[in-house]
Amino acid sequence: MPKMAYDMSPQDQRAALDFHRKRWGIEFPGAQMFCRPEWKENLELAMDAQPALVTTPNNGVPAYMTFFTDPEILRVLTAANEGAEIFGEKQKGEFTTSTLIFPVVERTYEVSSYGDYNNNGRAGLNTNFPERQPYLYQTIVEYGDLEVERAGLAKIGFVAEQKEAAIDGLNKFGNLTYFKGVAGLQNYGALNDPAMYAAIAPAPKAAGGVAWLSGNAFNATANEIYNDIAALVIQEINQSAGRINTKSKFVLGMSPRSEGALTATNTFNVNVAALLKTNFPGLEIKSAVQYGALTAQNPQGSAAGEIVQLWAPQANGQDSGYCSFNAKLRAGPVVQDLSSWKQKMSQGSSGFIMRQPFAMATMVGV
Repeated sequence: MPKMAYDMSPQDQRAALDFHRKRWGIEFPGAQMFCRPEWKENLELAMDAQPALVTTPNNGVPAYMTFFTDPEILRVLTAANEGAEIFGEKQKGEFTTSTLIFPVVERTYEVSSYGDYNNNGRAGLNTNFPERQPYLYQTIVEYGDLEVERAGLAKIGFVAEQKEAAIDGLNKFGNLTYFKGVAGLQNYGALNDPAMYAAIAPAPKAAGGVAWLSGNAFNATANEIYNDIAALVIQEINQSAGRINTKSKFVLGMSPRSEGALTATNTFNVNVAALLKTNFPGLEIKSAVQYGALTAQNPQGSAAGEIVQLWAPQANGQDSGYCSFNAKLRAGPVVQDLSSWKQKMSQGSSGFIMRQPFAMATMVGV
């Protein structure tokens, strides 16, 4: 049995009116909803408006409850410390050392014609005592109770991260001294030691200029780049009076950008790196940003432009030079304040110790 109008809810009645209007085009001017007789006396109560909310209108949860914190911490990376990798590293002196003294002995001799009663000719030696001055530097680790606990909410080990930052900062500075030394002291780097031979210039290139690269494109051919490096080897052989030769052990230092130029390939499909390996079997290639040009992205670069250095670590069984430190890491006591802590960390660097200047050849402007 079909429902009567008064058996239908107000929503059903509206739906029925809309259905007939759309399907048959029937209009009911002045039509009213029907309701049960017993509802009439409570009709006004049923039609009352919803009372105003006491709380702020809302249809969700706080946004932070939908956030996810990745437990894997991403640490910002900076350029690697390559000074000790390129030149080696040794400790000379200790924390209290103010000056390093390096005895140098040069043999002298004079010969003359032999005669049973001749008293000519002498053998002797000459001594020098060059000096270097270590430089001590420090940083402070500080942390408070509240910041440690707040960082802990994000699963960050605040104290450990701060100490890692301090050690990283000390090592970064020490690495810089290995290349550039410390101004105002007898403390020099591999790029500015006063005993170094004068740098040579790269050969002019067929494409113009002397650089290996122009932006990201090759400005020099594979053979031109190889010839520049071969010129460094020949320069070092000449400086050493033959104690260094093409079979000696070499370290070729350059910027990461210049290292990319070694992929240049000649017409025989042989690149620069392969040519170097064939002709100089003891040569090893390493890169450091300090050999690059000075830019906003590379504040530790050289104002003179791209640099390439050829280094022979051993000359006649002696160390040609090395990076030196007198204190690698010295951690002071942890000092407690009212609700915070602090600790001093320090290191000492003597820069680069050049023992055999002839073992270094430098080219500027590639």
